[in-house]
Amino acid sequence: MVRAELDAIDLKILRELQRDGRMTNVELSERVGISAPPCLRRVRKLEEAGIIEGYHAMLNAPKLGFDLVAFCMIGLKHQSESNLKAFAAATDGWPMVRQAWMVSGDSDFLLHCVAENLTKFQDFVIEVLTANEHVHTVRTMLTIRQVKKVGLVEI
Repeated sequence: MVRAELDAIDLKILRELQRDGRMTNVELSERVGISAPPCLRRVRKLEEAGIIEGYHAMLNAPKLGFDLVAFCMIGLKHQSESNLKAFAAATDGWPMVRQAWMVSGDSDFLLHCVAENLTKFQDFVIEVLTANEHVHTVRTMLTIRQVKKVGLVEI
């Protein structure tokens, strides 16, 4: 994959949208120092190139009743391509898993999970993760509190 060639204005646009994706095009254009029409063209170009993947509301999970955030390190019985693909596909059907990464090292996958409470999370670990035919080990880490939350890319 070739890294996108972006100029200073593109980077400003990305930085501002990562901070606040709800601003109007006029406000964005003022913040980055160009007029609205070329700003909109640049945003559309960034979207079409797949650099901007989408726009999302950031929700406060505890206020919605989801008080537990945990990470699960999953080791598979065998690391064949078919087993890796099968487990990765299975994560799509698990709403509690909010993000999943295939990783190197002692584990094969790292799962970011959000649950209503400890009991629901424990049930998921026992009834779903450890019961999965490809899973050999599950190690869990319960979070205490989030201390940093920023956009995923430093621009």
